[in-house]
Amino acid sequence: MSKPSLLVLYGSQTGTAQDTAQRILRQAKRKWLQVQVFPLDSYNVADLISEPLVVFVCATTGQGEAPDNMKNFWRFLFKKSLPVGSLSRLDCAVLGLGDSSYPKFNFVAKKLHKRLLQLGARVLLPVGLVDDQHDLGSDAVIDPWLTSFWEEVLVLYPSVADVAPLREDEPLPPTYMFHFLDDVKEEADHRRRNTEQTVHSASQAFPARLVSNRRVSDVSHFQEVRHIEFDITGSNIQFGAGDVVNMRPCNAPEDGRQFCQLLRLDPDARFTLSATDNTAVPARLPQPCTVRHLVESYLDIGAVPRRSFFELLSTFATNELEREKLVEFSSAAGQAELHSYCNQLRRTALEVLTDFPNTTAELQVDYLLDLFPEIQPRSFSIASSLQVHPNRLQILVAVVRYKTKLYKPRRGLCSSWLSSLDPEQGDVRVPLWVKKGSLKFPKEQDTPVIMVGPGTGVAPFRSALQERTAEGKTANVLFFGCRSESKDFYFRSEWEEMTEAGHLTLFTAFSRDQEEKVYVQHRVTENAALLWDLIANKRGCFYIAGNAKQMPASVSDALKGVFQQEGGVSSEEAEQMLVAMERAGRLQSETWS
Repeated sequence: MSKPSLLVLYGSQTGTAQDTAQRILRQAKRKWLQVQVFPLDSYNVADLISEPLVVFVCATTGQGEAPDNMKNFWRFLFKKSLPVGSLSRLDCAVLGLGDSSYPKFNFVAKKLHKRLLQLGARVLLPVGLVDDQHDLGSDAVIDPWLTSFWEEVLVLYPSVADVAPLREDEPLPPTYMFHFLDDVKEEADHRRRNTEQTVHSASQAFPARLVSNRRVSDVSHFQEVRHIEFDITGSNIQFGAGDVVNMRPCNAPEDGRQFCQLLRLDPDARFTLSATDNTAVPARLPQPCTVRHLVESYLDIGAVPRRSFFELLSTFATNELEREKLVEFSSAAGQAELHSYCNQLRRTALEVLTDFPNTTAELQVDYLLDLFPEIQPRSFSIASSLQVHPNRLQILVAVVRYKTKLYKPRRGLCSSWLSSLDPEQGDVRVPLWVKKGSLKFPKEQDTPVIMVGPGTGVAPFRSALQERTAEGKTANVLFFGCRSESKDFYFRSEWEEMTEAGHLTLFTAFSRDQEEKVYVQHRVTENAALLWDLIANKRGCFYIAGNAKQMPASVSDALKGVFQQEGGVSSEEAEQMLVAMERAGRLQSETWS
């Protein structure tokens, strides 16, 4: 039997599934296979019936949802009109990327696996369920799964073994070639044109004007939290309570300068790109483009690098000591070592380059887009309503900054970038776009809404409360928690005004203002009689938003306790009530890690 052509299709939200798909592509190329990689929504799903061999790499996002770049595929695949045996010629495998701290762990991959079987596909091996919470990260599952996958391919296509694979220390050809231009136009002109070109990219981002950017946590508070407002006049952007806004951050200019110095690149140099195979040139990069724009706006040089970064870097190393270390970090046996070097300390790709100066000096510019992933969009819950703030969009952002054993504090790319923007320094524009969120609020006028939103988790509930009060819906209960009444009680005056107007019942938990720590789940328990009445007698809806660590589970447990105490039901019955509420859309959560 001849060699197969392999198709790798991925659904990725943060770039991890895409990175894994690219890893399978590289392994296939080393085996001299014909291979193509596409995001699921860039592939014509009707062609699946004639594909011989496909690997699906799918992340699960939010509360068990498919990533944005596979939503059309998802809808098509679950059409009831699809014939049962329509994929009977297909050999395939499914690898799922998930996080077990979320309730619907790897929901998308499990559901896809089941649907492919229903449509008659032959699944070569059990679905791989990658867990981001694993001590050794995603590779703890990916490595053995890929080994099993290639073993199955060899059984199906023995001819794959006829040709010796390309050695691991030999670099594959780069995906793109850089062609530098002799003429250097003025940088200001480039940036203006570049902005215009980038604005109307595939994401349809709108260049919103930054109106205000102010700190709302006390200056003495350990956490910097900012309330940021954008002007979206002329965008036709519409959003409702629970929706989210996406934006792509930029690297800090000083990081860009350091990167260019390390790689001996001229930031003002202009280039065009051409693909070495059938790959499309990235739509978000203007042609021509400056090195500065590539480094500051596109390459994710500040991320913690994945194993694939070290694999590629090792192929350039001529210094023996550096090469040995890079090969170790690339190997399955070296993953614990890589984890302690990179992941535990949150060491960035830029910092890794400084640790391997000889190899960095050997790097060829053509490999930059293979080495560094694209900066991924960040999502924020919208914290305002168009009914109260027309032509405005507001968010509440906690600036991520923390210490590890490394000298420099770690910083969140997007939150640090946003906090650095100052509308008083001129016309500051942030390209953004809005998408539907997972939270849906009742349309009925009298349905009570109970919201639990500690910290910045209160953002979507501010949007909901503004919208609901504007519509005359006054059966609103908010449980808000933070550390201290005087330091991080966000939107306090607004809640007080709503309470005085009879539009809101507010319960607060200030965890550090007394010896005994008090959290929102304690307030839920204390108000069991009210909550039972609102949920059991008045068909109220219950919402949770905030950090995904312990809070959502603790609040759910407290709610179960309310059902047991006030409803006189058993623990199992209380659990069933929660499940029933969730199925009916009366219990919803939006959490993030």
